[in-house]
Amino acid sequence: MKGFRAFLLRGNVVDLAVGIVVGAAFTTLVNGFVKAFLTPIVGLVSGATGDYSAKTFRVSGVKFPYGVFIDAVISFVIVAAVIYFLVVLPMNRLQERFFPKATSAPMRECPECLTPIPAAARRCSACTAPIAPQEPVADLSK
Repeated sequence: MKGFRAFLLRGNVVDLAVGIVVGAAFTTLVNGFVKAFLTPIVGLVSGATGDYSAKTFRVSGVKFPYGVFIDAVISFVIVAAVIYFLVVLPMNRLQERFFPKATSAPMRECPECLTPIPAAARRCSACTAPIAPQEPVADLSK
């Protein structure tokens, strides 16, 4: 029981639970916005008397409410756009700012397996073949 309690109280689990609850609330908000404002606008443009979600067609007496699907697509696109522009892009910028990518060391190929390895390596990390150190190139510009 002690291990289970430690698992539940770990930061990642609590953060995930909060994220799911906030995400569900945000999805409800976006769906309400789509139904209240965007669906009527799309309906007016398409001639569906202001409500596109009521659009259906029938085949052999079976009703297909394709307007509901259009509502779901609009909601999905809005949620995806908001998450991308308000969460993903700012997080990527913060990541780049506070954790810049390390400058990469000069690379060369392993003569045995042709895997790229650092030039100063003495053994290949892929095939573990011993590699002779690379001779430094003399700077002739001096």
